[in-house]
Amino acid sequence: MARQLTQLRCYSTRGDIFNSIITKCTIAAHNGPLLNTTYALKDNIVTQDFLTTAASHALYNYQSPFDATVVKLLFENGATCIGKANLDEFGMGSSNLNSYYGAVINPFNEQAVPGGSSGGSAAAVSGKIASFSIGTDTGGSIRLPASYCNVFGFKPTYGRISRWGVIPYAQTLDTVGIISDNVDLVERVYDVLNVEDQKDPTSLPQSVRDSMNTTDQLSQLTFGIPSHFLFDEVSDQVRSTWIEVMEHLIDLGHKIKFISAKAIRKALPVYYTIATSEAASNLARYDGTRYGYTSNPVNVNDHPMELIFKNRTESLGPEVRRRILLGNYTLSSESGDHYAKATELREKLTRELSSVFKMEHPLLQDSYNEQGCDLIISPTAMDVAPTVQESTTKNAENLINEYINDIFTVPVSLAGLPAISVPFNGIGIQLVGQYGDDKLVLHAAKLIK
Repeated sequence: MARQLTQLRCYSTRGDIFNSIITKCTIAAHNGPLLNTTYALKDNIVTQDFLTTAASHALYNYQSPFDATVVKLLFENGATCIGKANLDEFGMGSSNLNSYYGAVINPFNEQAVPGGSSGGSAAAVSGKIASFSIGTDTGGSIRLPASYCNVFGFKPTYGRISRWGVIPYAQTLDTVGIISDNVDLVERVYDVLNVEDQKDPTSLPQSVRDSMNTTDQLSQLTFGIPSHFLFDEVSDQVRSTWIEVMEHLIDLGHKIKFISAKAIRKALPVYYTIATSEAASNLARYDGTRYGYTSNPVNVNDHPMELIFKNRTESLGPEVRRRILLGNYTLSSESGDHYAKATELREKLTRELSSVFKMEHPLLQDSYNEQGCDLIISPTAMDVAPTVQESTTKNAENLINEYINDIFTVPVSLAGLPAISVPFNGIGIQLVGQYGDDKLVLHAAKLIK
């Protein structure tokens, strides 16, 4: 690859006043369908020729020996990478205030948080630094910042885009996705990345991709509103926009109906039980004895556990440490039944959500409903982006406040369904499709916008 590289931490020159880029770089691409497009790459996706930090002190000097599959595909198809995007450390957060390299500024509203964890990816697009960004979405980490930064944020079906080269937070949930202010460009990038990757064990085989049905017609679609999404806490501004979009759809000849999926009510505790358990396992490798941050005074051979304890205490941020502790407790003998119960409820939620669609889930039997909907429609978040001060104050009062931000996005992630956040002046409206029906989600986003 023809590459030019500049390592420039917290790149906040005139080109990026939003602190959206951790490392500035240029990967000059081949000719291809994405020629003349630029992108920012979330800094938890590895690149061979420059650093990948996951916005953590633990990986401040880490350089991968290989490129992620998505990096290779984008290079081969003409897109030019302009830098590694800032994020909440290891993808853990909903504000992008949890980065070792500093908070990201929201270009749409500079007093507000950009959302997380892909806040740098969303800010790079919203601030016109890149044509599109590549992020990861575990429980809403693309859709929430897209909503707050007033851009499109697309999370494909789990397994559509390769995770090879993604630093894992929660491997059964992590999904590579796309952010742009142009939904047509989102679709073009998706078409390039939507290929089987045999290096990724979670990548959908080509035989499964070929067997997936898609909804071709865009006339007289039925949009479902989950009755368990009608929270009193939804702000008047968000509720009004939601209603206006649905009224517009009715004017276009589409139908709106209520649907029921009771397991949605337990999605947040299920998600944080599973995600933190997987995170505790995945992040156990960052002990500083082989790579990354290490505290020099202690000899690893003489006092290995003391060194590991010191390395992790000094290099991991408070939110990451908190989730590791929670995950380790969940996996302990005292609390192991909580994890087992969470996995059972996840399966129940997946079946309930899949059964509200007209189209059958390609991997589940009896998972369709002739009287169901083509798409689910909901807000992406309960309110517009909070100010930095509001977010900091509320989270200091009660840490649960940050987790509640994911209430509309988490159920979709648990079921592995495709979803997109469509921007309406700082308010995201989320469209969700059946497993594998990604194209309908993208085409419907154009319809409502």
